[in-house]
Amino acid sequence: MIRFLERFLKSIRKTTLQQVDLKKIIAYSSVGHMSLILLGIFSNSFISIVGAITLMLSHGITSSALFMLIGVLYERHNTRIIKYYSGLVQVMPLFSTFFVTFSLANLALPSTSNFIGEVLILVGCFFTNT
Repeated sequence: MIRFLERFLKSIRKTTLQQVDLKKIIAYSSVGHMSLILLGIFSNSFISIVGAITLMLSHGITSSALFMLIGVLYERHNTRIIKYYSGLVQVMPLFSTFFVTFSLANLALPSTSNFIGEVLILVGCFFTNT
């Protein structure tokens, strides 16, 4: 069973890292956030549930913003493939600022709401299991 899980996780990492479509990358990160939310809910700890609610709300904002920004890029360039977006900062500087800001929030950079939700979930799970 453990070998199966190791192979499964390796295949997920491999397919995620090989993606060149921005929309698919955001979709994979959404799946990762939802699994962390389920972990928080099923740990049955007050801290984890508060973290899961915080992560749900912040994930809804950041992922929606990223999908909207990718839609703007698609309307302008008619492609979602990453390699065609070189030099985007010179053409759309304000857009690039928003895109980087929401991407870092999606990565749970400290002081963002995603980070707070993930830390609360992990702390609640730690205290549940000790």
